[in-house]
Amino acid sequence: MIFCLVFVLVTVVWYLLRGVSRWSPRARRAVQAGSPYTRFLHQWVLSAPATFTYVVVFTSSTILQRTGPPDLIDVLTTFQSTNLARLSDNPLVVLADSALWVSDRGAFLAFYVIVYATVVAWAEQRYGTPRIIVIGLCGHVFGSLLTAFVEYHAITNGLAPARLAVSTDVGVSYIMVAGVVAAVILMRGRWRAVGVITLTLGVGAPIVISRSVWDLGHLLATICGLVAALICLRVAPPRTPPAFDLGKWGMSPSSPVLGGNDGAG
Repeated sequence: MIFCLVFVLVTVVWYLLRGVSRWSPRARRAVQAGSPYTRFLHQWVLSAPATFTYVVVFTSSTILQRTGPPDLIDVLTTFQSTNLARLSDNPLVVLADSALWVSDRGAFLAFYVIVYATVVAWAEQRYGTPRIIVIGLCGHVFGSLLTAFVEYHAITNGLAPARLAVSTDVGVSYIMVAGVVAAVILMRGRWRAVGVITLTLGVGAPIVISRSVWDLGHLLATICGLVAALICLRVAPPRTPPAFDLGKWGMSPSSPVLGGNDGAG
């Protein structure tokens, strides 16, 4: 919630500053100094419409979770959860609804927004909007179904309590890890190494530490996203990303991470 308030506050201050700049030389100089950054952000957002639309959707649902009655939110998220009970009743609706919520009542919203706005958006610029949607859906849908299969196996074999069938399992993380792994396979050099290490620790370490079925779900979603990304790259090579004016940051479109013709190899 604080993250959203800060963002709104900064946005309001910027547009107020632009208004004042019409008659204030000092404000005009401040707007001129900040305009390259805002133009870059504007171009960045427009280059990844699916990613930022989704960010708006799950941020809005988080605001609802933080401001709504806790008991009502718990019932709502459980009803829209990809648990065994709900999947057996209405799988398509549940799979769609569960992707609209951030788990644990919107915990780690800022983390999700940052990863989507940087890494996943970077991937969308190279795969294109249709393919990044397919990759994200594969991570969420197949990751959720495989996780449900593991839950069913664990319950039927007495390895997990029966209440696991009605647990709450919602969130945007399955789509996120699918998008991240799609980005990593397009990175080059040290950036790919950093991406592989970070993804391995972020997805693999929780499995070793907590050993929960939901942590296993993140691994399954990552694998599904990886397979989907590789298939998408077999269909067509990566797109040439938009040309951003990055001179102010000392970067160029041919840098290892922001590169224009990154290969999957």
